[in-house]
Amino acid sequence: MELAIETDQLGKTFGGWRRRGVRAVDELTLAVPRGSVFGFLGPNGAGKTTTIMMLLGNVRPSRGTARLLGRPIGDARMRRRLGFLPERFQFHDFLTAEEFLDLHGKLYGLDRATRRRRITETLELVGLAERRKSRLRSFSKGMQQRIGLAQAILAEPELVILDEPTSALDPLGRRLVREVILGLKRQGCTVFLNSHLLSEIELTCDEVAILRQGRVVAQGSVEVLTSQRDRVRLSVEALTDCVRAALAGLGQLTELESGELEMLLADDRAAADVAAAVVRAGGRLTSLRPQRESLEDLFVRVVASES
Repeated sequence: MELAIETDQLGKTFGGWRRRGVRAVDELTLAVPRGSVFGFLGPNGAGKTTTIMMLLGNVRPSRGTARLLGRPIGDARMRRRLGFLPERFQFHDFLTAEEFLDLHGKLYGLDRATRRRRITETLELVGLAERRKSRLRSFSKGMQQRIGLAQAILAEPELVILDEPTSALDPLGRRLVREVILGLKRQGCTVFLNSHLLSEIELTCDEVAILRQGRVVAQGSVEVLTSQRDRVRLSVEALTDCVRAALAGLGQLTELESGELEMLLADDRAAADVAAAVVRAGGRLTSLRPQRESLEDLFVRVVASES
């Protein structure tokens, strides 16, 4: 599997060597596949921004290693293949949207014809085509965020790092950014996404890592992480006391108003045990579904359990 981002025991301590420092990031090991959308999550102060600054080469790690697109962090050849939208951006507000993107296109080394083509394409993508002649000082916070996204993808990078790209956007703006991100994925671009809007992460990301106090406390695909293998919902015809007793022996049983049953299974039990117990007790199992929790519920549970 080719990786867009790989870190090994990456860490950063602030505060110097002579006194006890603050470990902002500690033993961070990540493997982000190329062509994926990867969510980087954590509460405030977890070390997300410090990690991003290390990946960009703006902060020197205290220990460990990291590579982006197969190159060491800070490598000039890698940076030309990288797009970035910071959380706290401050653009040249005296420039028009067109002038701003043209400036960044020159910084990327794009020729004039390519700059003109990509400026038109990216402004259309982020919904600002009609404002290309407007000065950035007239833009709302959400519009500034969208023009920032346009500059991040202007040079058709292989890897895009987005730090809170939808924090100032309304629901329509968030949907637009989501479509842009998924479009980048279809083109083979890797997107590394930091956001507190977990519903957006759940809709766009293939994999996530949850960070707390500088350490990864959960990592994997959204589907696997949110699958609650110890909780199932089932429907049973001929639900007798005998069936109830058989199920109660496998875990905590709750009868729902819908007529379905929900079970929290004991640690050593599996959904197959539930089906077998119903049949042995004379019941007829019509459905059995493992339950899933939302990414937000998972986030709260994992972070709280590490407190």
